[in-house]
Amino acid sequence: MKQSLSLPHFENRDSDSLIIGGKIFNSRLMLGTGKYKNLQDAVKSINCSEANIVTVAIRRAQNTKNLGRSNLIDGLDWSNLWILPNTAGCENVEEAVRIAALGREIVKKLGQIDNNFIKLEVIPDPHYLFPDPIGTLKAAEYLVKQGFIVMPYIGADPVLAKQLENIGCATVMPLASPIGSGQGIKNLLNLKIIIENATIPVIIDAGIGTPSEAAKVMEMGASGVLVNTAIARAQNSQQMARAMSLAVKSGRLTYTAGRMAVNETANPSSPVLGISK
Repeated sequence: MKQSLSLPHFENRDSDSLIIGGKIFNSRLMLGTGKYKNLQDAVKSINCSEANIVTVAIRRAQNTKNLGRSNLIDGLDWSNLWILPNTAGCENVEEAVRIAALGREIVKKLGQIDNNFIKLEVIPDPHYLFPDPIGTLKAAEYLVKQGFIVMPYIGADPVLAKQLENIGCATVMPLASPIGSGQGIKNLLNLKIIIENATIPVIIDAGIGTPSEAAKVMEMGASGVLVNTAIARAQNSQQMARAMSLAVKSGRLTYTAGRMAVNETANPSSPVLGISK
């Protein structure tokens, strides 16, 4: 039997809920917590998004005197949200493993005792911020053995995605285009292959700039989308958060409904049988 979240926010789940590591989530939109204009704007935007999962950079959180205040850890109601600590800023395996362990300690102090989630990022490239595939695989293998629910951020590499699945990762999180760029979907074919080959959730992470792009990857069969910059840097972050939420829902409904076949010729909408000439 699947283990459901004990948090009140998730009790009224539907039949198409997202399941990661035995936890059940109603929303397929995940949000980052960086780049907002201010704390108030971030909190309101996250609330407008109706997201269940919010990711926080532990490396930045550990540098604050009050636990995570600069990363919204102290500003959000974690009885209604699931915190996804991430290893952003880590350039190698050793750093990522150390920060992952720290992240697990922090979330347990926040009361989420059974939260072993980690968004794994190993990024040595300071310019394009592409993740290190070899380092990610090594760190993921170690963290899985340590009981983490590993959600690795990767390039749109179908082979790597399958390798990460095979070693026990709970999801794979391929980028659509460089993180924070807003370029949209630049790896369409590879993303399709990853989705088709996966038996674990595929969360599209990075590069999404508009709700239509979020809807597009959901229509392809992605399990969810993680968005940060597109919302945080929008002129109206709260309105964009709501738009992203609706787009993700729409894209998922389209995928589960099954779109019509594409025809090369026209096909009249109105019946012609029985019409006299």
